[in-house]
Amino acid sequence: MQQFPYPRLTPWVIRLSIANLLVLLLMMTVFTAPALSDALAFDSQAAFTRPWTFLSYMFVHAGLLHLAGNTLGLVVFGSAVESRMGGRNFLLYYLYCGVGAAVFSLGLSGIMHVSPFVGASGAVLGVIVAFALFWPEAELIVFPLPIPLKARTLALILVAANVVFALLPGSSGIAYEAHVGGALFGYLFFRIQALSRRPPALPAQTVKRVVMVQSGGGEPDGRSTPATPLRPRRRAESDPVTAEMDRVLDKISATGIDSLTPDERRFLLEVSRKKKDGDLQ
Repeated sequence: MQQFPYPRLTPWVIRLSIANLLVLLLMMTVFTAPALSDALAFDSQAAFTRPWTFLSYMFVHAGLLHLAGNTLGLVVFGSAVESRMGGRNFLLYYLYCGVGAAVFSLGLSGIMHVSPFVGASGAVLGVIVAFALFWPEAELIVFPLPIPLKARTLALILVAANVVFALLPGSSGIAYEAHVGGALFGYLFFRIQALSRRPPALPAQTVKRVVMVQSGGGEPDGRSTPATPLRPRRRAESDPVTAEMDRVLDKISATGIDSLTPDERRFLLEVSRKKKDGDLQ
C-alpha cells in the first residue's frame, strides 16, 4: 500500500468544512425560512436570474447526514490533494468543480428534468478524481468492503454509480447529475493541463564522448566513440515519496526555493530527517 507524506488536515480543508457546518447551523437555528434555502439552491430554471447560486448552493446542505458525507469525503481526500496542489490552487479547483457541476446540470436541463439541489457533493467528487489522478495505485479501505480498492478503481465506481442513478426513472431527491458534472469537470481540468504542458516533439539528440589519448609527439589527439543517445531521467512513479521529491526539486530549479509552500518545506525537512536516520534509501 502506498504511503503519503501528508496525513494531517490542511488549512483549506478545515476552513471549507467549518464554513459548511456554520451555514447549516445558522439555517437550522436562525435563518429557518424556506425561502432562504430556495434562494441559495441551484435551480436550472432560474440560474440566470440568480447567478450567485452557481456558488452558494455548495455551502448549503439538506441536513447533518448530508453534511457528514461530504465532509468525510473532503477530509479523507482533500488534505492530500491540497498538499500536492497548494492551498490557493486547491481552493480554486474545489470551487471550479462545484461551478462545473452546476453548469453541467444546467446543460442537461435542456434534455431531462433536473430538480433544484444543494450540497458540495459535486466539488467533493472532483477532489476524489484529483486524488485518483495523483495517486491511482493508492489502496483504500472502503467500509464495508473486505478488500482494499485502488484509488483509480474507487473513483471509477463512484462516477459510474452516479451515472446509473442519474439515468434511472423517478426522482430520489439526490442530484446525481451534479455529482457527475463535478467529476467530469475535474477530469477535464487535469487533461487540459497535461495537454498545455506537453512539450513539442523534438528529434532525438545525441552526444559524442571524446577520449583524449596522448600521442607519441606529445600532442593530444581527439578520438571519439560512436554517438550515444541521451537517456531521459526516469521518475519513480511507483514510489509517491520519490515522485513528490522530484516534483519539489523541479519546482525549486524552475522558480527558486522561495516559491515552496509551507507543506513542501515541511516535506523536504521530513525526507531529509529520514535519510539522515537511514529510514530512506
